Amino acid sequence: MIVAARRTPIGVRGRSLASLEVADLAAAVVRATRDDAGALSGGPVEIADVVLGNCMGPGGNPARVAALQAGLGVQVPGSTVDRQCGSGLAAILDAANAVRLDGRTRIAGGAESASTAPARIRDGIAYRQAPFAPAGFGDPDMLAAAEALAIRDGLTRERQDAHAARSHTRAGAARDAGRFDAEIVPVGAVRRDDGIGVRPALLPRLEPLFPGGTVTPGSATRVSDGAAAVVIADHGHGLAIRAQAIVGCDPALPGIGAAPAVQAALDGLGLGAADIAAFEIVEAFAAQSLAVLSRLGIADDDPRVCADGGALALGHPWGASAAVAVVRLFSRLVRDPSPGALGVAAASVGGGLGIALVVEAV
Repeated sequence: MIVAARRTPIGVRGRSLASLEVADLAAAVVRATRDDAGALSGGPVEIADVVLGNCMGPGGNPARVAALQAGLGVQVPGSTVDRQCGSGLAAILDAANAVRLDGRTRIAGGAESASTAPARIRDGIAYRQAPFAPAGFGDPDMLAAAEALAIRDGLTRERQDAHAARSHTRAGAARDAGRFDAEIVPVGAVRRDDGIGVRPALLPRLEPLFPGGTVTPGSATRVSDGAAAVVIADHGHGLAIRAQAIVGCDPALPGIGAAPAVQAALDGLGLGAADIAAFEIVEAFAAQSLAVLSRLGIADDDPRVCADGGALALGHPWGASAAVAVVRLFSRLVRDPSPGALGVAAASVGGGLGIALVVEAV
C-alpha cells in the first residue's frame, strides 16, 4: 500500500535546482514522505530501507546518503537501482515486493540531478550515453530512436506538436489551480516546476533536431533535476498495488516499451485500458508517447492520460521520472479521492525495456 507520496519541483537542467546534488533532492522527499506517514499513523514510522532509482549520479549509493541526510538513522540502509528512466518505478516495485515478504515499511522512489551529473570518460574522451545493448543489437541515441519511431509509425510533425502543446496546457492549468501544491516539497526557495509554459504558437516555428525530421526541441522533453518518493506499508489507506510488469522489447525501438508492459500488467488482472481511470505514462518524446498510446488503443487526447500534463511540460529527471508518475497518480486518486478507481504508471526505457504498475485507490 502506497500511503504517502511527494516530489520536489522539477527544474530544467542548469536552472532552479542546478546547485543541488542528487542526495539533496532525494533527502527532501525521503524526509517529507516519512513525516507524512508519521502524521497519518499518529506517531513515528520505522523505516526498514530506502530504495531509490538513479541513472547518472556520482555513485556511492545515493539512497544510503539520502537516508542519512534525511535523519532516518544509521540503522536504515539504502539501495540504488538503475533501470534508466524506469529506475524510480523499478525502485518502488522492488520495495513493494520486499514489504510483501516481511511487512516492514519502506521508502522508495527516484532522484536525478542532471545539472551535477559527473562526466563519463573512456580513454580520455567524454561520452554521453553508456551502451544500452551489446554489439549486434540496435542501440540508438534516444533522440534518434524517437525520430525513427516517428518515421515507423507515420507520426506527423503536427501531431507531435499538438501532443506537446496539450501537455503544457494541461500542466499550466493544473499549476494555476494549485493541483501540484500538496505533492510538492519546496527545496530552498524553489516551490514550482520551472519548465511549464511553452506557448503552443511557438512549437511550429522550432527547427527539427534532424534535417528533414519531425522531432523538435518542443516535442522532446527537457533534461531535468528532481526527486520523488513514496512510503510503502503493508496496510493503510492510499494506493493498493494490484499488478506490475517489467518487459523487454527491441533495443532499436526502446520508445514502445511501456505499451507491452502496461498490457502485461492489465492482462494479469483480466482488465483492459477501458477499465483504468488514470494513466501516468512518462512522456520522454511526443513521438514515443503517441506510439505507446496507439499500441494500447488510447486516443492522443484521452483525458485520462497525464490529465495535469506530463514530462513534456514538467521535465524529465531520468531516474525520478517514473516515480513522479506514481506521485501524480497519488494526487489524482487519493488527494482527490476516487475510491475504487484504478490507475497505471508506466515508462519506456532505453535499451528496450518497459515497466508498469497498476494501483487501486483504497
